Amino acid sequence: MDGDREEDQNFEEEEENEQEEEIEQEDENEQEEENEQDEDEYPLSEEQENNEFTSDEVRDVLYLLSTGFPESYKTNSHKEEMLLTLTENFWRQYTHLYPDRRHLFMSPQNECGVQKFVCTTLRPTLLPYPELYHWDQCAQFVAEYLSMKPLHPPLNLPAVLYSSSTILNLQKGNCFDFSILLCSLLLGAGYDAYCVSGYATREMCLVDETREVCPLLTGTEENSLEPSPKTTKKYSVKPPRQLISTFEQQQKEKQEAKFQAALHKEREEKEQILAEAEKPGPDPLYGLRVHCWVLVLSGKREVPENFFIDALTGKSYGTKNDHFLGIESLWNHKNYWVNMQDCRNACKDLSFDLGDPVCWEFMLLDNSKPLLLIPDMEEEEEEETNEGVDQGSEKIFHMPPSWVLPILVTQKEFETRCPEGKKVKQYRKAKMEKWGPYLQKNGQVSRLTEYQDIECTKEVQIQHWFQHRMDKLDKRQQKIQDGVTTESFSPGRGDALKVHVYRSLAPETERSMTFYSEARLDGLHIRDENPKEMTEIFQGRSDFLKYKHIQFGKRPKKVAIAGGPNEANPRPILKITERFLRNKNKPANEDVAERIFLITEDRIQLRCHRENDHITTSYWEYLKPTNLGEKGTHVVLTPETCISYQVEPSEKFNKQLYVYETLISLQQEEQKSKNLVRKSEAEVLAILSARVQEEADPKLTISIYDTERNEKSKAQRDAQEHAMQEERKRQAILEMDYLAPFLAQLGEPEKLTRLQAQQVKEECLKDLKQRLIEKANLMQARFEKETQELEKKQQWYQQSHSSMNKEDEESYLEYCSEAMFRIEILKKRLSRHKALAPQKYLTLEERLNKDPRLCESFLAP
Repeated sequence: MDGDREEDQNFEEEEENEQEEEIEQEDENEQEEENEQDEDEYPLSEEQENNEFTSDEVRDVLYLLSTGFPESYKTNSHKEEMLLTLTENFWRQYTHLYPDRRHLFMSPQNECGVQKFVCTTLRPTLLPYPELYHWDQCAQFVAEYLSMKPLHPPLNLPAVLYSSSTILNLQKGNCFDFSILLCSLLLGAGYDAYCVSGYATREMCLVDETREVCPLLTGTEENSLEPSPKTTKKYSVKPPRQLISTFEQQQKEKQEAKFQAALHKEREEKEQILAEAEKPGPDPLYGLRVHCWVLVLSGKREVPENFFIDALTGKSYGTKNDHFLGIESLWNHKNYWVNMQDCRNACKDLSFDLGDPVCWEFMLLDNSKPLLLIPDMEEEEEEETNEGVDQGSEKIFHMPPSWVLPILVTQKEFETRCPEGKKVKQYRKAKMEKWGPYLQKNGQVSRLTEYQDIECTKEVQIQHWFQHRMDKLDKRQQKIQDGVTTESFSPGRGDALKVHVYRSLAPETERSMTFYSEARLDGLHIRDENPKEMTEIFQGRSDFLKYKHIQFGKRPKKVAIAGGPNEANPRPILKITERFLRNKNKPANEDVAERIFLITEDRIQLRCHRENDHITTSYWEYLKPTNLGEKGTHVVLTPETCISYQVEPSEKFNKQLYVYETLISLQQEEQKSKNLVRKSEAEVLAILSARVQEEADPKLTISIYDTERNEKSKAQRDAQEHAMQEERKRQAILEMDYLAPFLAQLGEPEKLTRLQAQQVKEECLKDLKQRLIEKANLMQARFEKETQELEKKQQWYQQSHSSMNKEDEESYLEYCSEAMFRIEILKKRLSRHKALAPQKYLTLEERLNKDPRLCESFLAP
């Protein structure tokens, strides 16, 4: 009976296991069908497909890279094994208590196939670039430097988590790789940053920004402000009364208001229809797509409030943003926390007080966040913790150090940033392209194209940004519909050009130029030109000139002689208007405010400044005589020559001499102004010609400190190093060549004769013999000198032995000991030298006999 019962129980257990396996298999099949359906409904773009690693590429990369990795990548230390054991224990308890929760991202494999805890994958690093000390620039760098590889399938956590050093080398990664790298950099910069594993919307997981406005365009739209009412002057003439019916005016305003309201309603309906059309379709995987981002808590680095950073785009969001749909866990380099709060309302109701054990369950006891205590139990808990500190302090497990190699980014990599030097982002009605410096021939680093439609087919405006241009061009803005181009330049140009707005680079067309007035001698700030007019505005001039307006006439037609030179045919100047600032050193009645040269009418008009207590200004109008300024002619001044209105009349203004001198000076000023106008025209032509040449052949500047790109300095440095190496080799050859001094006496012939070879051999042996004898004589002389000095010292001791004290005797004995030591050493050296001298002589003779330069001469007939 017992056996039958056991068989029945075993049979029932087998049936239950088979049923469970069938249910699990059905769930897996349903999940695969959902994933396949999601992939069919939302296929990946070409860029995302290209960014994915194939299995062959992964195997090749891992095989090549794993051989160069240190042991920390390939094995686990004893402390890491203990940490993995604790992780497994924590995971078992978690699955037992919360069987309905999803898997936690805790201990994935690294690039070498070794299981590592996610907290040890973080390596806080502060790179030596000031820009990366702030979170926004740091996030922008990570987003631009790496290419996104979407999670596949989007519902599962990645099985492999690469180290940040490997991700920097590959420049590709998923959202977890992005966040690990960004969190490491933020922790190194002093921020309280955490990696967050959770769920997000489809647009955020796939970096779909086609429905978002480009950040560079958010502040470009100008607000339509009502014009400020004109201030009426105290002594201005009142306008005549308008005899208009108030009732009719009110009726017109009502009709206009109704018309505007209808237009506004129609516009709103169109915008609503467009907005509905642009809304994304329903996502069947809403709330299930796995995503990883970065959380920055307030407190450190003067962060006022908590916020999220999406590492894929580098943008910051509030913790209540609709894109983030839930959080499973988060971690830093010290601990791991599991979210115990309800995420039905996404992240809007979550508390990020990691010290609250009700909201967040931490894994290690070494929790840097202070725990919240129940008020009634605070004292008891404190007593218990104080008693158990000494007993349990040794049992607290501390996080082992990171196994990741140091995060290194070279200066060239930091400047280039984008993978392969280029990155493209698509926004709503806009496309942003970025290049690394010096990658484009014209120095372009970014380009923003704005479109009129959602499909991005009709261009509206294109903005270009440049760097390292020799012509100092920084930005170019092209409005396609208007045909207007605006160029901005940085300081440093020879013509001090700052902004150039034009439709065409052809001369005598509509354009506007803004200059750096402080860098010009004439103080020119703005120059506006069209075929008929030219306006110039000045700043900081010593003659107080602030405004000049030139009016041109039609150019007369000239018939060019066949085969003759083409003469210049300038535009005729009809009128020149000049305005001046107030000169406090002159009376207002004599300080000219406006000067008009009516060249075709031979008239000149002057208007002076007004005193503060006056309401009118002085005015003069001169009519130039035909023979004014000609030598030997008599100028007749008539009453029509000078017509004036004087606020404060003076006799000198009415004298003919004053009128004549004023006419002469005004004629000179007129000619000077005309010359300056021609000079301005020539300058415009020179600038346009230079711009055409600069755009045809753009040149880039390279800093002298940029040793990699500066070809001139690099070639010079390589030449110097090559010359130094050659010199060192030559010196080494000369030092090793024992025949060099003897061959130099013969003029270093290419080939020695038999007689010369014999002579060189004898001289070399003779020189060695002489050096050996001199060395032996030197040792013998030193030996004899030491012996004589010792004998003298002994004679002195015998003579003065009776009168010497103890200290003198000790010094004498010490001297004798040292002298005997030196004599013994010299004696041994001398005997050793005498024993080795014949051997050295025979060795040199044998070497000379085998030297190829001498052997060939001895063998020659």
